[in-house]
Amino acid sequence: MTSLHIKVKPGSFKDEILFDAEGKLVVKIREKPIDGAANDYLIKFLAKEFKISKAHVILEKGQTSPFKKITFNLSQNELEILLDKYKK
Repeated sequence: MTSLHIKVKPGSFKDEILFDAEGKLVVKIREKPIDGAANDYLIKFLAKEFKISKAHVILEKGQTSPFKKITFNLSQNELEILLDKYKK
């Protein structure tokens, strides 16, 4: 299991995963942060993007914050391979 710290920007124009100028992971999602809908959408979006089961994506911390800790049921190497395609 591997964890990532990410910043989530709900209510964005489109869904996307990117790295900011400091190299930190940012996930933009269209869903608005109302009644936990953005957190549910985030998990579905990450699972779809990484082609893994939703059960393998766990929101550990940050339920009401834009800064979240997400744990994936993947090795560090597997996760780094998946993230490489988002680095520009």
